[in-house]
Amino acid sequence: MKTAVLTDSTAYIPQQELDKKNIFMVPLSVTFSNESYREIYDITTSEFYEKVREEADLPKTSQPSVGDFTTKYEKIAADYDAVISIHLSSGISGTYHAAVSAGDMVDNLEVYTFDSEISCMVQGFYVLEAAEMANNGAHPAQIMERLNEMKADTDAYFMVDDLSHLKRGGRLTGAQAMVGSLLQVKPLLFFEDKQIVPFEKIRTSKKAYKRMEEQLAKAAEGNEQMKAVIIHAEREEIAKEWKQQLEQKFDNVDFIISYFGPVIGTHLGEGGIGLGWYKVK
Repeated sequence: MKTAVLTDSTAYIPQQELDKKNIFMVPLSVTFSNESYREIYDITTSEFYEKVREEADLPKTSQPSVGDFTTKYEKIAADYDAVISIHLSSGISGTYHAAVSAGDMVDNLEVYTFDSEISCMVQGFYVLEAAEMANNGAHPAQIMERLNEMKADTDAYFMVDDLSHLKRGGRLTGAQAMVGSLLQVKPLLFFEDKQIVPFEKIRTSKKAYKRMEEQLAKAAEGNEQMKAVIIHAEREEIAKEWKQQLEQKFDNVDFIISYFGPVIGTHLGEGGIGLGWYKVK
């Protein structure tokens, strides 16, 4: 059985990796006023943040339609027997449900949908793992089993500079945003039950970084091999510096750097930074 892997643009996997591993992708979009841009294809991350600074209102985000997925699945069906379709958390987007609906509408293709319950390059870890297995001839059921197994050992935490984006985007309650703003708190956030919720209220960025490191240290205890990603919103130099520091502290963790692209950046705002990881089997 020949199996393809499909994800959405919020995994923010570098194009060279998508090409190298034959990974298919459907984009989400951001809309400023009446002009819509597919992230990655129509607008770069830097262009996006620059436009946000210039515009009075935040852009709106939109998921791929069922039709978009159906078209992509039909294209995949020409060369593959099955597809593993991996998407951002269903608690913050309807993308996963659109993928499920489209999967019921295509013939000659077995569609296996997977809710990563997270986003960004941590979602990408699932995608890359699935692609490696698929390219090595694993059966879709084996791949899905591994992805579900990974969830127990996958985590991510992130800090935002400005809670107003999450509040205005409806991803964090008004009361939670107000408390953070009034107390000048740098809340540490994470995904719980598929949604973005506060993990701890921390007063400084320095303490937030330290707390994320402590969470990674707990996960890495016992010298198990891990992969981790530092994710940033236009803070590349800070991410690089932090990566160097972390590499000196964790010799059993392979670190990479990724970013919060336009769709996720709409909700987190510029300046956010996060740390995510999983244990390598």
